[in-house]
Amino acid sequence: MLTDRQLEIVKATVPALQAHGAAITRVFYTSLFEAHPELLNIFNPVNQASGRQADTLAVSILAYAAHIDRLEQLGGMVGQIAHKHVSLEVLPEHYPIVGQHLLSAIAAVLGDAATPEILEAWGAAYGQLADIMIGVEGSMKRAGAEQPGGWAGFKPFVVTGKTTESQVITSFELTPQDGQPLPPFQPGQYLSLQVQVPGRPTRQIRQYSLTALPNGQTYRISVKRERAASAELPHGLISTHLHEELNMGDQVLVHLPAGEFVLQDSNRPVVLLSGGVGITPMISLLDHLVAKNPTRPVLFVHAALNREVHAFHDHVNAVTAAHSQVQKQIYYTEVGIHDQLGVDYDIAGLIRRNTISPLLPEGDAEYYYCGPAGFTHAVESLLDDLKVPTDRRFTETFGPSRTFTLLAADRAPAQAHELAATGR
Repeated sequence: MLTDRQLEIVKATVPALQAHGAAITRVFYTSLFEAHPELLNIFNPVNQASGRQADTLAVSILAYAAHIDRLEQLGGMVGQIAHKHVSLEVLPEHYPIVGQHLLSAIAAVLGDAATPEILEAWGAAYGQLADIMIGVEGSMKRAGAEQPGGWAGFKPFVVTGKTTESQVITSFELTPQDGQPLPPFQPGQYLSLQVQVPGRPTRQIRQYSLTALPNGQTYRISVKRERAASAELPHGLISTHLHEELNMGDQVLVHLPAGEFVLQDSNRPVVLLSGGVGITPMISLLDHLVAKNPTRPVLFVHAALNREVHAFHDHVNAVTAAHSQVQKQIYYTEVGIHDQLGVDYDIAGLIRRNTISPLLPEGDAEYYYCGPAGFTHAVESLLDDLKVPTDRRFTETFGPSRTFTLLAADRAPAQAHELAATGR
């Protein structure tokens, strides 16, 4: 338990974190991996190379420090991180290692300003956070392992289906090697895969959205082949391996489903907005809505470059044709010469208020959105324009999350703005 003095010190250091948070986290990751290279099994090297992981940790620390005296407001952050940690098999023994290197990084970057009293206060603050996370994650792991069909850690599955959904997205049907029934999951959740790429020294873990409803026998994930964002960065190591090397009959290690991007327990109309690969969790949400609540109005909105990269095109068309309560609006931003208006897409260009407003359902609709950073930022601006309250907005971030900037914004607007502007 932190003392009043320690709480005061942590809150007082928020400006220093605003100024030096990214530097602290970069020093932290460098020293952590030098001392514990085995932890590279947990982290995505592309996110490390791009700085996204360090930026995300900086924002998370900032949010925690800003709300150290009102931790109940961090509930969404704790839940999202806990789901990700469980899917990565983060263990209680990892927390002291992280704490040691985080305090060392604070001391290294702040120099003489990091007094013994400040480091002691931050040690206590980190210990408090670690206890919270270990408790939440332990409960989640026990519940997952003890449910019918559940398991602990990673379990061998076999690829029993591989389907090309678009030029960049492929779906994989996975069947448990032991033939045991599978536990259900909530539409919108994801699977973690642990993969050893030949010639690489470490295993890697990645999360991919589940794109078929629970059936008790198989899981289906859909994977985008990730291309490098710039010449300085590598292509997606695992997505490339899965697309090129994972075939029928091959084995892959799979964790129990996780994730908090799920439908709320309500009967409100639903608007599903996706950009690019963000369509993947929306497919299971859409299928669940029409299967379980066939009178609930749904608007399915998707933005893609063109037909070549537009996954699940035929499936969404079939669902829309079969269910009168479902409408769709498809946007192409780079229409191909063979793309047909009214068949492949409905509007050329970006999602805008004047084109989407006529289709929005009446009443207090819920909005679920997922896609690249630019897309989600545009959707958030659109929802602001439409005056949609935050308690009816739900989003998923692929990779390190930046959604915690909202938590920190009231105490640290400069850092929140800076990180939001960098993109996902």
